[in-house]
Amino acid sequence: MSDRTWPAIRLVASREIQRLLHSKAYIVTTVLLVAAVVLGPVALSLVGGDDEGQQVGFTPAASSLTAGVESASAAGGTDVTTSAVEDRAAGEQAVTDGDLDALVDVTGAGTEIVVDSSVDPALEATVAAVSQQQTLTAAIEELGGDPAAVTGSVAESAPTVTALDAEDEFDPAGFISALATGILIFVAIMTSGQLIAQGVVEEKQSRVVEILLSTLRPWQLMVGKVAGIGLVALVQVVLVVGAGAGTAVALDLVDPDVVDLGATAAWAVVWFLIGFVTYAFALGGAASLVSRQEDVGAVLAPFTALMMVPYIVGVSIAPYAPDSPVVTWLSLVPFCSPLLMPVRMAVGGVAGWEIAVSVGLALATIPVVIWLASRIYAGAVLSSGARIKVKDALRAA
Repeated sequence: MSDRTWPAIRLVASREIQRLLHSKAYIVTTVLLVAAVVLGPVALSLVGGDDEGQQVGFTPAASSLTAGVESASAAGGTDVTTSAVEDRAAGEQAVTDGDLDALVDVTGAGTEIVVDSSVDPALEATVAAVSQQQTLTAAIEELGGDPAAVTGSVAESAPTVTALDAEDEFDPAGFISALATGILIFVAIMTSGQLIAQGVVEEKQSRVVEILLSTLRPWQLMVGKVAGIGLVALVQVVLVVGAGAGTAVALDLVDPDVVDLGATAAWAVVWFLIGFVTYAFALGGAASLVSRQEDVGAVLAPFTALMMVPYIVGVSIAPYAPDSPVVTWLSLVPFCSPLLMPVRMAVGGVAGWEIAVSVGLALATIPVVIWLASRIYAGAVLSSGARIKVKDALRAA
């Protein structure tokens, strides 16, 4: 490799970077993607942020129920905030004004819940259970028994549930992370790969490639083009991933014990790079076989179809069943793994050896793809007219 190799590659890469950074389409697309991943979680947070739980007041007569309702609500996952009111009249006025969702009072007729229009079923069940427990405790004490012992016996008599085929708990945060990761990587690889293919054909059609190859070798031109477009695409992906992860953390939308956003974001970038390099050289080599933009779609069709298979599986099956045989095996196959493995990893539960095998096979495939694509590009990039066959391009290289 001569001393002029890297300067030549940097020159081509710089040319592609400048071209894309001055492209309105690239700027607008980046802004829209970042806005989507930021505004989407914000909107969900605003929609779901109105639930402040149940504000429940207790009259002096019902004060003994307060601690029990708080404990039972916390155990049942119901958000209840309790407060004491001066009397029944003040409590009813607070319910009417909307300051309280419910008022609990104890009268000669028993425990009463006062609401404006309707009572929350979970709150009603909680208050009823606490009230009944107090009544039972009082009755046991009157009979000379031990309320704690009776309560323990009652608790032990409750049935336990044994599921022979338990369903996996659905994790919405993991599902959304997986879906967003799969879509982002697919769009980024597809878009940047098409830019490379269109650029190759555009240079052939305008005969600019003949001028460039008078001072550059074909493989230098191809590597520089891939490096330049890849760097710009990487910046776009990092911005989108960072904006999405940062927004989710800022709004506390993801439980860190369930979804590791940092690892998910880092792996999304890694898998994008692996997928981009794999497909970029393949699409660039395929595009060199034609000389008109109208023919680009035909030579890219096999690769587009190859990308669609793992993408469809990744967004329709993997988030729900990441361990299904189809998802598992496809996530290990090069060309498919960059679009499937990050989705599985976002959901969680992927074995370390699977990740290692998937990355290893993908990385081992890249040099083969680069060598073959570079040979095809070198043998076909200076041709014009009808579409060239792959074997003829390899023979001419």
